[in-house]
This record gives sequence, C-alpha cells and structure tokens, in this order.
Amino acid sequence: MPDLPLSSAPPDRPMLSRRFLARTPWAAAQRAPLAGDASPRKYERLSLNGVSAVLMDADPATGEDVRPFVQIARHLSGLGLSAPAILAEDAENGFLLLEDLGDDLYARVLRDDPLPGPVLYAEATDVLAELQRHPTPAGLECYDAPLMADLAALALDWYGPAAGAAPANRTAFVELMTRTLGDHAPGCDGLILRDYHAENLIWLPGRSGLARVGLLDFQNAMRGHPAYDLISLTEDARRDVPRDLAQQMQLRLGRALGQPDADFARACAALAAQRNLRILGVFARLCLRDAKPQYVALIPRVWAHLQADLAHPALSRLRDEVQRLLPEPTPERLERIRGQCPRR
Repeated sequence: MPDLPLSSAPPDRPMLSRRFLARTPWAAAQRAPLAGDASPRKYERLSLNGVSAVLMDADPATGEDVRPFVQIARHLSGLGLSAPAILAEDAENGFLLLEDLGDDLYARVLRDDPLPGPVLYAEATDVLAELQRHPTPAGLECYDAPLMADLAALALDWYGPAAGAAPANRTAFVELMTRTLGDHAPGCDGLILRDYHAENLIWLPGRSGLARVGLLDFQNAMRGHPAYDLISLTEDARRDVPRDLAQQMQLRLGRALGQPDADFARACAALAAQRNLRILGVFARLCLRDAKPQYVALIPRVWAHLQADLAHPALSRLRDEVQRLLPEPTPERLERIRGQCPRR
C-alpha cells in the first residue's frame, strides 16, 4: 500500500505563541487582545506583576515579516525617538514581544480634548524633520514615482469599477501620474514611515523632547520624499485635521528642511493626490476582497482630501483625468460598494 501524503495543516499559532513566551519572563502573563489594523497582524497586551508588554503575531503564512519592523524600530530608537523596545523576537515564526507604550493614541487624546492639537501636531512634524537629518537604514527600497503611480492606480482597479465607472486606460493613467510626481515631488533621499497618522502615534508626556511622540506601525518604511509622511499626518483618512493647522505644519516642515514654500506646497499636493488615490483603492479592496465593509464609510473623507489636492494649479491635468475616470462617492455609490462586499 503506498504511503499517504503527509498532512499540510497550518501551524498552530496559539501553541507557537505559548512556546515563544515560554522562552521569556512573560510565560505566566495574562493575555488580552488589542485592536489591530487593516493588516493580518494581531496584537495582545500581556500583564504580569503590574507591568505590561505587547505581543505581535505576524503570521509568515499571510506574507508578514517582522524583520523590517525590528530594523526600523532599532534605527528610530538609536535616534532618540520612541519606537517600542524589542524585548524578545522569533522572526522565523513571526512573533515579537514589545515595550507597551500605552493607550494615549493621538486620536484618543485629541478626541477627548482638541486643545493640545497644535502642540501634538507640531511635535509629530518635528519628528519628521529629525528623520531627514540622518542617513536612512541600509537596504530600504525607494518609493519612487513609477511605484507610487502604480499604487495610485488602485483607485482605478477597485474603487472605480465598484462605484460603477467605465473601464479606464490604466497604462495612460500611470504614465500621467508618474510624470506628475517626477515633475513636482522628485527625490528619494529620506526615511518615510508610510503610515504616520493619529492612530499610529502615542502621546508620551512623561518623556522629553521628540521622545514624547511614540511611534507605531512603521514596518513598511522606505526611502522617499520627506513630505510623504506629513501628508499621512495632516490628510488623515480617519479624522478631520483643521485646514489651517495642516497648512501650518506644511510650512513648519518645509522650512525646517530648507525648502521654498511654493515648491514644498506643490510637492505636498502631488504626493497627497497619489496617497489619497491609493487609499480609495485600498479601502474599496478591503471591502470587496477582504470582507471589511467598515472602510467604505471613510471613503468620502478621502475623496474630499483628493479634491482639495487636485485644486492645486500644477495638477490641472491630473484633476481632469480623475474627474473623467472616477465617480464621486455619493451615498448611492457607497451603498453599491457595500453591496458587493462578501459576508464573512
């Protein structure tokens, strides 16, 4: 009788996590789930003898890899910034034990009391300026115009069809987006964290200087234009940032970097248009492919950001193309997108 094929059952993640923690002082800790993000990563808060830590579970079977997080965390800590300290790691199985920076996310602090907003945003902007004063970590890829343009076309791939748009010439759009970014936002010299917003920043008033800004979710860091993370911060898909505050932060960062105001504003507009187009596609995809309809409710804010970005005179050609190819997210179209979201 021939041998039967071996079972290819997926690894038991709870068992692997217990084995990981057994090699640390946290084996007996109490565990409670923490809210995650749009990625497959999962988080738990561990509590032991009045002290807490965070367990990150980044399953390699889902394409996750903890090594970039470790690399960037240690780089940021080496600059005196507040990334979570790495307490233990198992890169092969996708587990990290991290310092717990607490629950005072910018989003929560500002929801409870918007008055410190200018201070918090100024500190976060100054962190971005500090990042540009140091060499980037080795081996980071460049977030250049062709790559960014291809990602902006996610709006054509996912949002447009779901909202009822006619098929678009993706190649022509990517070419236009590439030229726009190359003309107005060239450069790939600084570290960009790529998800720099109020849900990923923690206020740590007990620390001093720029260390008061706790940093999370930076494993997708690349080399890119220094204004990119500012756009993530000030054109937040999840919360409204006062327009005058956003403009103040743009001036603050541009001048800290020695950039002429008009040139930096033009770069910000181009980068913001790219980012918001990409997010339109990503939020539609999270519904249509990943059964996460809650992101559809955020699309109108992203669309409003995009329209403000495209109002810059330098982006008139791109504005015309977006208006021709992508429909406005009316309530009827949003409901159409939700209707195509598979049930879990």
